[in-house]
Amino acid sequence: MTRTDSPSLALDAEALYAELQRGVKGLLAQQPDTRLVGITSGGAWLAARLQRDLLRPGEAGVISSAMHRDDFAQRGLAVSAQTRLPFDVNHAHVLLLDDVLYTGRTLRAVLNELFDYGRPASVKLAVLVDRGGRELPIGADFAAARVALPDTQSLELAQGDDGRLRFVVETQADRKK
Repeated sequence: MTRTDSPSLALDAEALYAELQRGVKGLLAQQPDTRLVGITSGGAWLAARLQRDLLRPGEAGVISSAMHRDDFAQRGLAVSAQTRLPFDVNHAHVLLLDDVLYTGRTLRAVLNELFDYGRPASVKLAVLVDRGGRELPIGADFAAARVALPDTQSLELAQGDDGRLRFVVETQADRKK
């Protein structure tokens, strides 16, 4: 696990993916029938890649926070943000995957969306980066890195045409999240 407090943040997303893969293997060893579900969009990329790299049968699920967000009126609904869960949620063990954990509000919305589909046996969370700044009591079961960023910066995962991952850090003078 990496911890970075540097103002000139440089995170190697591919190296963190390798660490995430190691952590997810550990979580799956505890409950092998766990279903991978990625949070749109970065988490969905991670879940699909982990599904392939870990040689798991079937496809990973995708879940959107859009319909349950407390800022839905400002953000609206993206066409790509559709939930697709190719399994029965009832009594399933679910591992949610996300790129960056920040305030916890996206996770709150995702949990509401997940429970709209049924009642899982358990839900765990694995993330590439936990950047702190929690506003809700939500934590990751595994984080490949923990970083400290000011509220004026955003950290987002990007995926190239070749499938390689990288982070984009943006600074906004009056960023509110």
